[in-house]
Amino acid sequence: MDESWLRLGASLGIGLLIGLERERNPAAKAGVRTFALVALAGTLAASVGIEWTIPAGLTAIAAALIAAYLREPAGEDPGTTTIAAAVVCYLLGVLAGLGETTLAGATAIAVTALLYFKPEIEGFSAALERHEQVSVLQFVVVTFVVLPILPDRGFGPYEALNPRTVWLMVVLVSGIGLATYVALRIARGRHGVVLTGVLAGLLSSTAATVLYARRSRESAAMERLALSVVPLANLVPLARIGLFAALLAPALLPALGAVLGAALAAGLGVTVFVAVFHLRRAAAGEVPPVPPSRNPAELGTALRFGALYALVVLVSAWLSGLLGDYGRYAVALTSGLVDVDPIALSTLNGFADGRVTARGALVAIGLAYLANVVFKLAVLTWFNRRLARHAFWPLAATLGAGAAALAATG
Repeated sequence: MDESWLRLGASLGIGLLIGLERERNPAAKAGVRTFALVALAGTLAASVGIEWTIPAGLTAIAAALIAAYLREPAGEDPGTTTIAAAVVCYLLGVLAGLGETTLAGATAIAVTALLYFKPEIEGFSAALERHEQVSVLQFVVVTFVVLPILPDRGFGPYEALNPRTVWLMVVLVSGIGLATYVALRIARGRHGVVLTGVLAGLLSSTAATVLYARRSRESAAMERLALSVVPLANLVPLARIGLFAALLAPALLPALGAVLGAALAAGLGVTVFVAVFHLRRAAAGEVPPVPPSRNPAELGTALRFGALYALVVLVSAWLSGLLGDYGRYAVALTSGLVDVDPIALSTLNGFADGRVTARGALVAIGLAYLANVVFKLAVLTWFNRRLARHAFWPLAATLGAGAAALAATG
């Protein structure tokens, strides 16, 4: 009995929530009371237990609303949004009636937000250029079309290549690139440039370092900003590796978290000092433009990353089969020059599968990050020696604290 009341209460809340939003629209033929009754009808139809009651109720509600709009047209509003919202509300009531109250409630909140923020959504859509729309379409295809149809099992030598896992890396990079671009559309000027560096670190801290090292020679203002952005961007991989570990290998997180935490704390302390000092100097100076992007979804970068990840997985499995952990260390040093994520992800997956020891995983990730930082310092020195000298201290603090924590783990 208590469960039935809980389902009815959740259904009533769903109807009231969506109905309150529709009540704001003067042209809507359904408001708070109607939507509450629609949701309750769905719950009652699901509770009756007769097969035909759910489709019959849905048909009756949709037909009634369509008839109301045909009898009294509401000017330029054809009523399709309200009719669709009523259909969704009814089905959410059915979902609550079947016991999925949490899912139904969360979906109702998302539906209400979608209805409420209509002006913002329409404005954002109208402001999108063609290449931005293409990027959104690309992301939808790689995420919701390609990913679900890929097999989720190992292929190739040592059955190391999992197509779905490899493609998930493509989705991850593409999603980060698109989110970065959207954030940059919101944050403009100097703060947008700083955000570019930090968020570019999510996509590729190596690419962010190369970008700002090259552009630091354009003006004194850009060099001052690069002095803040480059160290910040190179702290992002540490946080990202921690997140990956929490998702893929939670058993490794206590030991890995201690190393990452020490490196982050030391690096962030020096980085904040550098950032505050140089951003104050840059505040009165020229504000460089945010670097443009013709492919916000970064599909090309994502595909190259996926190919690199697959190659690292294959080579790592081969060398690990021959040399054990020492083979993985060699791969970490070479692949880390380009990016830390491929070896980190393959190592975490290997630990989760029992193919890599905890100590081996910690050392491999540490070597990859070391190689990556050394490569970035070489890039900075090549483009701008003064920038390299300033960036050396936060990077060195990060490496030193991480190495000390790693040695302390035994």
